[in-house]
Amino acid sequence: MATSAAPLNYVNMGDSYSAGSGVLPLASGITPLCAQSSRNWAHDLATTAGFRLTDVSCGGAQTSHYTNAQYPGTPPQLDALSSATQLVTMTIGGNDENTFISAIVACGSAGVLTGGQGSPCKNAYGDMFANTINNKVYPNIVKALQAVKTKAPNARVLIAGYLSILPPTNGCFPSIPIATGDVPYLGGIQATLNGAVKRAAAATGATYVDLTAISQGHDACQPTKNRWVEPLFGANGLSIVHPNATGEQAMAQQTLATL
Repeated sequence: MATSAAPLNYVNMGDSYSAGSGVLPLASGITPLCAQSSRNWAHDLATTAGFRLTDVSCGGAQTSHYTNAQYPGTPPQLDALSSATQLVTMTIGGNDENTFISAIVACGSAGVLTGGQGSPCKNAYGDMFANTINNKVYPNIVKALQAVKTKAPNARVLIAGYLSILPPTNGCFPSIPIATGDVPYLGGIQATLNGAVKRAAAATGATYVDLTAISQGHDACQPTKNRWVEPLFGANGLSIVHPNATGEQAMAQQTLATL
């Protein structure tokens, strides 16, 4: 997409999966509160493809931070976009309504209380998290993508799903303290979130980057050499329940393949 005469103008936005939070060293030029990594997927992609990168991704970002400052002195992420922007990437939605982090915390707490047995989280919460994603988070993502399209009308917009955190069954209690019966339940919540992202992309003319299939066998329960996401306990580095450097590279490679 880029030419030797004019590198493609590329903006990366979004939350901690996009920022590579936990992967050191931190990027320069943005508040350390964002925990943005100089080795995140956007930096990997820009280096590989020769794009000119502006990275405003920030750990903890919600769709509201596209239009509102996340921290004092940190502009709304949409401010990085213009008619000159040619490519936009992001992961966003996982922090909206605190849904996914709330599910992990709730299921983790329930798993500890039952010693990793049964399905206490599913029994307690049922469809609550999935309903919140479909009824509240999905519209937020659509609105955010529409705003991106308005600010960057000439850009190709890509939004990625989230790398798989857990295997389909069994899990790895206590490294990730989810009860055995809740592993597929939490996986279903993540699938609902990725599905909402995919539907929002289709509704707004954005391109969805599917990371589900490629991340199978690379979840946080795998050995260090195989995993792309780190566990809660026994993590290698600071990427707790987030992509490590290898995971960010995989995200970049899948995005480049999608392009």
